[in-house]
Amino acid sequence: MSTFTVTKPVLGIETSCDETGVALLRWEPGQPGRGLLAHTLYSQIKLHAEYGGVVPELASRDHVRKLLPLVREAMAEAGLTPQDLGGVAYTAGPGLVGALLVGAAAARAMAWALGVPAIGIHHMEGHLLAPLLENDPPSPPFVALLVSGGHSMLVEVKAIGEYRILGDTLDDAAGEAFDKTAKLMGLPYPGGPALALLAEQGRPGAFRFSRPMTDRPGLDFSFSGLKTQVLLAWRQSDQSEQTRADIARAFEDAVVDTLLIKCRRSLDVSGARQLVIAGGVGANKRLRAALSDAAAKDGFRVYFPRLEFCTDNGAMIALAGAIRLAGGQQQDETVQVFPRWDLQTLQSVSETADIGDG
Repeated sequence: MSTFTVTKPVLGIETSCDETGVALLRWEPGQPGRGLLAHTLYSQIKLHAEYGGVVPELASRDHVRKLLPLVREAMAEAGLTPQDLGGVAYTAGPGLVGALLVGAAAARAMAWALGVPAIGIHHMEGHLLAPLLENDPPSPPFVALLVSGGHSMLVEVKAIGEYRILGDTLDDAAGEAFDKTAKLMGLPYPGGPALALLAEQGRPGAFRFSRPMTDRPGLDFSFSGLKTQVLLAWRQSDQSEQTRADIARAFEDAVVDTLLIKCRRSLDVSGARQLVIAGGVGANKRLRAALSDAAAKDGFRVYFPRLEFCTDNGAMIALAGAIRLAGGQQQDETVQVFPRWDLQTLQSVSETADIGDG
């Protein structure tokens, strides 16, 4: 098996759901952007809008159509050829099995043809490492809040690859609750961003919903009951545009308050003073503002990836792959994906990966 050459770029491929992401990154520990050379992204939002949600078979087929053109685009942007690559990283899970297989098969084929190593990356590890692409990145230990359409969890990060889940969602994830709530109020797909935009016109306090599972100990989440409260309030209202905005504001406030309460608890439980926010819901303006205010009041630091790296992207996969390859981790040529994959089962990264800022 070929050995990864640290000075050569890593190609990152993300195809876990409805976005095709490709990036090129040269491993540069301690440098802003960690050596990000290029990244391209294609979203399937228009493709799935007609159906009000992601259709797995259509998603897989669109990844097949878009992946290689995006690879060529990223290569051209970076001024590289395939022969310049030192390794290939791809999302191996969790996600839609067909979509994952598209990226895995392409990555393995390219790596085999070029004689370079390939490595499968956990999608959520990519998200929690995304803030390391910024100019002032965190260093472990820290707590990560991973909030997206499919996940809401709090993770204690003792080292890269050494993770302990402190809290997880028992039903709907925060992003999923945003999307479903928007749909029941007649907002267009994708519902989460549309609801957040509408909430900006809402009047604070016009409606109030519960902050689920904050009245008891623990760090798990549950948003399905909140969604039901919104449904009842909407059905019993006059359903005017202002009322729609007021309900959207009350829902968003409830989710943000719930996440904030749980984040504060997780820092107390872990003893960490750094909090990383990752995943699509991490782009929410009100959540960012609330957590920044709390950090200033409570004396902890909060880190956000830039907005383009909150949602699924190839840069986070290239970074996670570069870290693991630089740490000496490689895998055989088997094309294997994991629609479900426990983050806590990942192998820790050798200290030789040099992930710090020094």
